[in-house]
Amino acid sequence: MTIPQRPEADPARRAAVLTGLGTFLPPRAVSNEELSEHLDTSDEWIRTRTGIRRRYWADPGTATGDLAVEAGARALKSAGVTGADAVVLATTTPDHPCPATAPWVAARLELGPVAAYDVAAVCAGFVYALASATGLILSGVAERVLVIGAETYSGILDPTDRNTAVIFGDGAGAVVLEAGRADAPGALLGFDLGSDGSQADLIAVPGGGSRQRSGGNPPDPATSWFTMQGKKVFARAVAAMGGSSAAVLERVGWPRESVDRLVGHQANVRILHAVADRLGIDRERAVVNLDRVGNTSAASIPLALADAVADGGLRTGERVLLTAFGGGLAWGSAALVWPDVQPC
Repeated sequence: MTIPQRPEADPARRAAVLTGLGTFLPPRAVSNEELSEHLDTSDEWIRTRTGIRRRYWADPGTATGDLAVEAGARALKSAGVTGADAVVLATTTPDHPCPATAPWVAARLELGPVAAYDVAAVCAGFVYALASATGLILSGVAERVLVIGAETYSGILDPTDRNTAVIFGDGAGAVVLEAGRADAPGALLGFDLGSDGSQADLIAVPGGGSRQRSGGNPPDPATSWFTMQGKKVFARAVAAMGGSSAAVLERVGWPRESVDRLVGHQANVRILHAVADRLGIDRERAVVNLDRVGNTSAASIPLALADAVADGGLRTGERVLLTAFGGGLAWGSAALVWPDVQPC
């Protein structure tokens, strides 16, 4: 689905403009060597198949909401503001099944009685949250929205499964979106979103929901772990991210060769390169930071953006294509011209 935008001919039309960026990683770094001490794996095996060298895991007692608060506060500081009209939190690992985590985050940030809700689109969650927040701004419901992607995947990983335990990390990233003009740097110019629920079993936490409870059987603790069929996911991810990216580029009128930076969900370096190849974009233009932080699901795109700015690989005025794929199955893409924003 391509989200309709107002006519391109009016550059003064109302738009959601990115004005701040903040990130937070828990202090504990977990190397491949550490994981190989209790898993049938090695640093070489992990690096050659995923590109990951380390990831960060939250300490006991630290929840997703705690990471979200830190990243959210830093994004507000980056934007030079103290408040927001709404909080949209993308996460697969909320603090509780009920209530949503976003209202608690808003309260911790002392934002007052603002609108706050969670978005559950797994690794595509941040793009979905951006689209949702953009809708709030375009409709006039909000003038400023804090968008956060935050995860503590370490709590839902089977520690004995080398296919998932080596991939995922914890972290949070956030951006501030404010009402502005469509010709302003940082304006979200267009989106493409899609899903295929017939393939939901490829990425899932089988237990814990009403589907399991409706069966009347005692819950099996093993169903609380995250599961993923990696080989099938790889092919679907490349196809969906490539197709979605092409759709949003057509929507905003950008030739593929005009994209300066491809910032994809940081799942696997081979997926990122395959998407770039599919689009005809030089691999060197694909931002990669998963080697340092692993797959952080909904937090991965803002974390990658912040690292790219810090490394000098993303500069003001460059055309940026965002794209992601995750459980659901769900995918999405967005386009913007990078603003003069320094991450905190």
